Amino acid sequence: MSLLLNSPIVSVDWLHDHLHEPNVVVLYSSLKKVGGKGSADDFHEFIPNSLEIDIKSQFSDLTADFPNTLLSPEFFQERAQSLGINADSCIVVYDGYGIYSAPRVWWMFQIMGFRNIAVLDGGLPEWISKGYATTTKLETSKQQGNFKVDFNPALMVSYQEVLKALNQKDICIADARSIGRFFGIDPEPRQGVRGGHMPNAISLPYGELLQDGKFKPKDELKSIFFSIFNRDKKAIFSCGTGVTACVLGLGATLAGYNQFAIYDGSWTEWGSLDELPIEK
Repeated sequence: MSLLLNSPIVSVDWLHDHLHEPNVVVLYSSLKKVGGKGSADDFHEFIPNSLEIDIKSQFSDLTADFPNTLLSPEFFQERAQSLGINADSCIVVYDGYGIYSAPRVWWMFQIMGFRNIAVLDGGLPEWISKGYATTTKLETSKQQGNFKVDFNPALMVSYQEVLKALNQKDICIADARSIGRFFGIDPEPRQGVRGGHMPNAISLPYGELLQDGKFKPKDELKSIFFSIFNRDKKAIFSCGTGVTACVLGLGATLAGYNQFAIYDGSWTEWGSLDELPIEK
């Protein structure tokens, strides 16, 4: 019988107990932290049976103007199948930082209509801290999967939709970047991108949802989100390139808040287009 998930996150203990279930697929999300030291290649330990999902090179549209742009449904299906992912797979995704790029992978599968996926809470650091076995090599898929896309465009917005939403009272925009970048005090890491934020946006740095590399308890997440958002409002989450905005999306989901979309171009796109308004 195929294993079904009932939560968008799982603990390392849960994964340890279910690692060898026949339909479990473990994905390692390799993506360098923006503004951080070192690179994704600095990680040399992995959870056994891990397959690499390369957001930057394989699961982003390299023909797009901005980094980490979502793949088309057709290409996403092709790449997911090449990883051996099936319609009945149970996917657990993690990264080397704890919680960083893994929620982006979770969201990508959500928008492609796949629900049986969870983020490993605490990621690789939490796995290692528990003393669980690691390996020095990543696996390669041995067979083609039968994964099929059922695209849900409602989970993503364009800059035109964000621009329209700026003055709509039933929509709230939250920015996952640091406070310094939000107010234009700290420079943007990418050359040519203006500093500041969208008018009427709210600063919600993604780290505020985390504690010791894991998501805060659900009650605390509810307190954070529902002190900012009315339950009846729709939220748009943005960040630098659409990665940590998905941390907000996953945190909101854990809090029971599901009316959100990710601005895929995020600040790299917004800050690069001179015709779009900014505040500092």
